Amino acid sequence: DEFISSPPRKTVRFGGTLTEILLKYEKGDTTDFQLLKHQLSDPDIKDAQLINWLHEFRASVAYLTKDLGQLVNILLKVPWLRRSREVVEEYLGFLGNLVSAQTVHLRPCLCMIVSQFVPPRITIREDDVDISDSDDDDENVSQNFNTCHRALQTVARYVPSTPQFLMPILVEFFPFINKSERTLECYVHNLLRVTVYLPTLRLQILELIIEKLLKLDVSTPQQDIEDAEETANNSASEEKSAEEGLFDMEEDEDRKGNKVVSASIERMAHPLAERLDILMTILFSYIKDVCHVDGKLDISSTKDLYRDLVSVFDKLILPTHASCHVQYFMFYICSFKLGLAEAFLDHLWKKLQDPNNPSVIRQTAGSYIGSFLARAKFIPIVTVKACLDLLVNWLHKYIDNQDTGANAYCDVALHGPFYSTCQAVFYTLIFRHKQLLDGNLRKGLSYLQSLNFERIVMCQLNPLKICIPSVVNLFAAITRKYQLVFCYTIIERNNRQFIPVVRSGTGGDLVQTCTNPLDSFFPFDPYILKRSKKTIDPMYQFWEELSAEDLENLKKPIKKGTSEDEDDDFLKGETPQNDGVVEIAPNSYESNTRSPVSSIGSPADCYVPYPL
Repeated sequence: DEFISSPPRKTVRFGGTLTEILLKYEKGDTTDFQLLKHQLSDPDIKDAQLINWLHEFRASVAYLTKDLGQLVNILLKVPWLRRSREVVEEYLGFLGNLVSAQTVHLRPCLCMIVSQFVPPRITIREDDVDISDSDDDDENVSQNFNTCHRALQTVARYVPSTPQFLMPILVEFFPFINKSERTLECYVHNLLRVTVYLPTLRLQILELIIEKLLKLDVSTPQQDIEDAEETANNSASEEKSAEEGLFDMEEDEDRKGNKVVSASIERMAHPLAERLDILMTILFSYIKDVCHVDGKLDISSTKDLYRDLVSVFDKLILPTHASCHVQYFMFYICSFKLGLAEAFLDHLWKKLQDPNNPSVIRQTAGSYIGSFLARAKFIPIVTVKACLDLLVNWLHKYIDNQDTGANAYCDVALHGPFYSTCQAVFYTLIFRHKQLLDGNLRKGLSYLQSLNFERIVMCQLNPLKICIPSVVNLFAAITRKYQLVFCYTIIERNNRQFIPVVRSGTGGDLVQTCTNPLDSFFPFDPYILKRSKKTIDPMYQFWEELSAEDLENLKKPIKKGTSEDEDDDFLKGETPQNDGVVEIAPNSYESNTRSPVSSIGSPADCYVPYPL
């Protein structure tokens, strides 16, 4: 306040006071006005001179009408951020006065501020080509961002309608995905900072960010990411082997080299995956910071953010097929409190059972339920059982209504949600059956028998024909072992009825077999982005590839009449505990118990020998 009220320092200038210049301009005398524009456009203008002009402009904002928009635009182009503190404070004061007196200039002011949400651009000339990108060496970038947010808060304080004008500008200035990682990182980080002091924009900003992340995600299939990593690893191995024996590295150089290698290990080989990884890390950090105050979970803030994220999930994620990573923001926030995970499951369950929803949305909701129950280590077995009860009861009611009518035949188009729910149940059982049977085998078996899988498997709708083969095979092996249902007769009959599809193409006729007629995927398949996966891995249930002994055990039916002591002995050491990470990657193997997941999410079909 003391600085603002003090008179400006005297500087050498021409053309009289600002008021005189503007009055002359109104009367048609433009000489001094052109001189003023020239002085303000001078990149070498001194701080003292700029402060003097800004002080006068603050007192003369009433004259800066729409007709003087050109002069205002020159003022908005002045590089004020990288000047002294006095210039910055004077400029912020000018912005506040300008937008409060002349709201016609609100949009240009907001555009100027938002354009500073990315690092300044520099042009480097290489081989007669101008390469322009972010200046990462600017040490004041962080401080400049802080000042930008002060400016935005100043404008919002004077003009209450700022949020509705700001949102289209934030969309317009969002960088293209081919911009540098640093540019995207800074812009997304600054967008999320805006939500802190303009909370009414949070939902729209989250929608904008997640929409951009989703475009990155679907344009970067998991198989492409894995191929790029494999190629990078192979080339790195070749370089390493070529260097071996040529030089004896000094010990200190070796240490430096290790640091470089460890830093490069963090990078994704695929350029779009690298951008997605950085942005997902920022999103996870934001969710954590909003939900925790002084290291403790703030229930109210968490619930509010959860509601916004569920809204974005419904609008963007649920209708998008085969996204690999972005949906994990729901997985992450649900890990904070069991109540959130249960609320998410209930939300998906309502989507699944509502006949007014499109079939594809209901099917996707079923995929999310199955994948979430199977993969989230923070969901206790009690919740898993409650969800299985709901899903299985719904399946039995569906069979009651459909199994004897005119539509009682196997058709994905007619019964898509039913098949998706069946697959969710099978998938959950594959991952959770050991925990369901842990401690008291007789009680666990009694529970599983009460689900009456036999009726589901044997019904006219024939879910085993539609569900993904790898899931069906594992489900068949597990249910046979515990004598819940014998699926192999149906599987063999389905295989005999399996008719290849002939498709005509430019290269001639192509015979295809539809291995995934449900067109389903597992939304929470393994997360493979290197930086952000560190957030997900501790709460994620990896698939435990079965050992040769486990495979042999699956072929042996469990004997009836075992005592409870024998039950406990049988399961000792077999149940994956909820607090341990099983470090085994899902790969295919030659047995009737293939992993229910693949790198893409829908495993390839396989013919397997069935036990007699």
